[in-house]
Order: sequence, then C-alpha cells, then structure tokens
Amino acid sequence: MNAITIVTLFSALSFLFYGLSCLTSKRMTLEFKRFGLSKQQQMLTGILQLVGGIGLAIGYYQSQILAAISAAGLALLMLLGFLVRLKIKDSLVLSAPAFMYALLNIYLALRFFNVLN
Repeated sequence: MNAITIVTLFSALSFLFYGLSCLTSKRMTLEFKRFGLSKQQQMLTGILQLVGGIGLAIGYYQSQILAAISAAGLALLMLLGFLVRLKIKDSLVLSAPAFMYALLNIYLALRFFNVLN
C-alpha cells in the first residue's frame, strides 16, 4: 500500500465517520449551535461529508475524476469549517484539524487532477 492510498483511505474513512457523527450525534448538534449554524446546515454538512467520503473511496478505485472532485469538495467544506471556527474565535488547537483536513484534501485533489505527480 503506497502513501497516496493510505492518505486517500484515511480521508475517506474520516469523513464517513464524521458525516455519520454529524447526522446522529447530540454532541455535534451542540457544536453546530455553538458555531451559530442551523440544524439544516448541520444535516447538509453531514450529508456532504458522507458523499465526499464515499466519492473519494469509490473514486480512488474506479474514477480518478470522481476522486478529484470529491477531494476538492471536501477541501472546500473544511476551509469553510475553518473559517467558521475563526469567526467564532475558536483557539488554534480547535481550528487546526479543519485546516489540516483542508490541506490534505487540496493535496489529494491536485494529485487526482494530475496537477502534482
């Protein structure tokens, strides 16, 4: 198993986990309230995380363009999450995971779009 496989599967599994958590967890509901976001925005976020995670996993094995689009969408989602955390003045420690997932998925998108070799 090479590094790109590990990174792709790590990201895909992370978003599957967080997407399900976003849709079912009371803790996530409290977090979204703290972020100033609605229940509908929470549900949309969870669905987008699930779709992105599934697209990344399937795309890795079946369609490079699907993997690229999924990674780009997840990167955008995480950049927006990072900005929300900055807006509510979360600490760097609390904000860093969103930023790191954004960078990770930007890297994956660039790899799958063949911008990076």
